[in-house]
Amino acid sequence: MAKQQDDRTTLDLFSEEKRPGRPKTNPLPRSAQLKVNKRNQLRRDKANGLRRVELKMEAEMLEQLNALAKAQNLSRADLIQVLIKQHIETNPVPDGRD
Repeated sequence: MAKQQDDRTTLDLFSEEKRPGRPKTNPLPRSAQLKVNKRNQLRRDKANGLRRVELKMEAEMLEQLNALAKAQNLSRADLIQVLIKQHIETNPVPDGRD
């Protein structure tokens, strides 16, 4: 019988294997743990109404953004969200009616 890394029901078959170091707290290898954690994070974000946005910016602007976030004790993502909300509130989108 072949051992499958993501098979959690056959771990007892291999419990006699002694390994040096700290015992495993998760039966999955690190790469599989990362995939599971990322999938769970995306589900939590979706349940909270969050969507992923990526952007590119100049390094100098990013450094300024990081400094501003640190000064305001916010994460960079939270600061970007605050700045965008402020901009939208002060510059409402026209509804297109004449």
